[in-house]
Amino acid sequence: EPREVHHFAMLIGYGAEAICPYVALSSVRQMAHQGQLGDNSAADAEEYYIEAIGQGLLKVMSKMGISTLQSYRGAQIFEAIGLSSRVIDEYFCRTPSRIGGIGMEEITKEVVMRHERAYPEKKVSGFYPLDVGGQYQWRRGGERHAFSPTAIANMQEAARTKSNRSYKAFADEINRGAVNTLRGLLSFNYAKAKPVDIDEVVPWTEIVKSFKTGAMSNGSISGETHEALAIAMNSIGGKSNTGEGGEGPERYGKNNSRRSRIKQVASGRFGVTIEYLESADEIQIKMAQGAKPGEGGQLPGKKVYPWIAKLRHSTPYVGLISPPPHHDIYSIEDLAQLIHDLKNANPRARISVKLVSEVGVGTVAAGVAKGKADIVLISGTDGGTGASPQTSIMHAGLPWELGLSETHQTLVSHGLRSRIIVECDGQMKTGRDVAVAALLGADEFGFATAPLVALGCIMMRKCHLNTCPVGIATQDPELRKKFRGQPEHVVNYLHFVAEDLRNIMARLGVRTLSEMRGRVDLLKPRRNIKHWKARHLNLSRILVCPEVPEEFKAFAVTQQDHGLEGALDHALIALAKPTLEKREPVVADIQIRNINRTVGTMLSNAITQRFRTAPLPDDTVTFNCIGSAGQSFAAFACKGITFNIQGDANDYFGKGLSGAKLTIMPPPEATYVPHKNVTVGNVALYGATSGEAYIRGGAGERFCVRNSGVRAVVEALGDHGCEYMTGGRVVVLGETGRNFAAGMSGGIAYVIDATQEFRRGRCNMESVELLRVEDEKDIAELRSMIENHFEYTGSRAAQWILKNWEKALTEFIQVMPIEYRNALRRLASESDQLAVAA
Repeated sequence: EPREVHHFAMLIGYGAEAICPYVALSSVRQMAHQGQLGDNSAADAEEYYIEAIGQGLLKVMSKMGISTLQSYRGAQIFEAIGLSSRVIDEYFCRTPSRIGGIGMEEITKEVVMRHERAYPEKKVSGFYPLDVGGQYQWRRGGERHAFSPTAIANMQEAARTKSNRSYKAFADEINRGAVNTLRGLLSFNYAKAKPVDIDEVVPWTEIVKSFKTGAMSNGSISGETHEALAIAMNSIGGKSNTGEGGEGPERYGKNNSRRSRIKQVASGRFGVTIEYLESADEIQIKMAQGAKPGEGGQLPGKKVYPWIAKLRHSTPYVGLISPPPHHDIYSIEDLAQLIHDLKNANPRARISVKLVSEVGVGTVAAGVAKGKADIVLISGTDGGTGASPQTSIMHAGLPWELGLSETHQTLVSHGLRSRIIVECDGQMKTGRDVAVAALLGADEFGFATAPLVALGCIMMRKCHLNTCPVGIATQDPELRKKFRGQPEHVVNYLHFVAEDLRNIMARLGVRTLSEMRGRVDLLKPRRNIKHWKARHLNLSRILVCPEVPEEFKAFAVTQQDHGLEGALDHALIALAKPTLEKREPVVADIQIRNINRTVGTMLSNAITQRFRTAPLPDDTVTFNCIGSAGQSFAAFACKGITFNIQGDANDYFGKGLSGAKLTIMPPPEATYVPHKNVTVGNVALYGATSGEAYIRGGAGERFCVRNSGVRAVVEALGDHGCEYMTGGRVVVLGETGRNFAAGMSGGIAYVIDATQEFRRGRCNMESVELLRVEDEKDIAELRSMIENHFEYTGSRAAQWILKNWEKALTEFIQVMPIEYRNALRRLASESDQLAVAA
């Protein structure tokens, strides 16, 4: 009965070479004949269905990093939940299955039950009574959902009126129905506890300081909702999270009640500037999202209103896609480098890494701890705004109980638990949920869906359509007027959760969350579950308490050593003292070596703190550098700084550039031809938002990925140049590698193509078109950038082009994103209409 993408993915993943979904195809044909599919014929409907399944399979393969169906077939990249070891060993060899579950007897029983429902002995009016469904959205009499209409009503009543009765009704319904979660299959071991008076338990005002709201961007949710969450969490000492969409500078101030204290850095790097990072108390690297692991975020063009585009340094009405991977992370060492970069960008902030709950996450978390992160977040499969693809919501990721327990056990076993804070999220709703998470090892707790419900969400599942009827998951100005949520509603709800937790703590005999952390001895499997499928579940692996030396049992008590004391930036800050104190210009010569990582980033932090409201003019602080620059040179470097390098640079050159000017050229004694050699490494200018870069020589792979504002000139580059670019200008004065402009949706690139190799196959044409450079403004822009390149670097290539301008101009190709061109036309039309109206 394969009918959904996941069914096909499973069958192929376990070895199927061909699949005939005859029931699905027959249903599609019948729907077409009955007119349920509009004007589509049965043949067209079948074709669309098959195409949709194919696209879904491509998405699944892509997020697993697999390029061909042959490689995916038989790969068995799954984990089973609720299947017995006998079934696994017989039919799904080597597939992880950690909690046991149903065997062939139960599977047979369920198949028979389904058949009997389809072909019952009694018919009603000649029709077979079918289940109402409700798997994806709540329906009366259908599949049970945690947030039922009554649960939503009770929770909102409690949040708005501070009604203890309504919260208790909400919590009772959630906890009573929690057998569809792993935590619902556990109970508290009160028999082993020595209760204490509730007055001895830490007050709720302290508990809520360990609460956070989830990463939901201002873009996925409305500005009013985003700010309400921030105000609520700041008022109680908790933390809200920007998500990956940036935040308005008017909210950055340390004492601003609208500031999100957690700033997220995702693969798209939307809105990530030095000002953004400097305003954070915590910086979160999103490696994966619990609701859709392996996928980047996506914001449809209809939600990219001008104010959202401004935050993300993109173009209004152009859809935005985050790359599935971080292009500067291909190993645990690369992750450690990004952690180091962000710590330089804001030495006061804690650095967090968000991982998805899956088998093996404990090993990854150990690497995160060794990579010097301060926090590791284990994100469960549930939660978020609901805008994730349904296939991912239902079938990707695992419950946080599995990932959290594995992470805590691994960190404790390897003596790493003292160095890192463990956080978890994924459909936290009640004090009971928080209690179980704490007992399994969590220090901090994230809430995402529940605070939205407190603010008025009614679970319409329209989050991705921009049609949210209560003004939460929409940017539509008219719908946003319907938003009735108040920060106090979130505060009231979290107050109830904390008091709920305090009651449990008192019964368990613990006074603080730190006493509670990792006490799996206070949990036990429930024995009173009567469901026929639950008989063979074995939760013992979740409740393991590692036997380790006493010193291994200390939790999050040691500060990570980020190695900032020996950074070259301390010398740069001292040299820039006249600028920092009096805004006076500074010019200095320095020697650099490849061991000097992240040069210029701490200096940018110091300048940003001092001059946030009045940025420095260009070239105020100029460093002439001689040598080989290390990784992440000038990462997040701010406006007012200029780095001139004679030498070369390693990977991540100019990552996240935030206004600085960078020039690089070979040393005078160099004997090689610059444009035929690599001057800067891979992933240069990744996620850059503003500034200039002039590179005399070639760049490695993935140059200017997700560039959203930098103007760059380079003389050659490797594969995947300008991938996912959304803004800025790039001029290439030589050869490019393959797959140029893949996913490019904004900005413009100019590429010289004398051999016509570029237009014949090196450019990915899926989202762009190639044009001659004929418009006078474009010609002037191109010439100006090449003139600057010659002035700053003495480039022979630029010199030849300028001397032979008319001939060279005919060899340039303008790479124009189609969506970007259409958006510019729409903006021009809207501007004309406003002018006429005025």
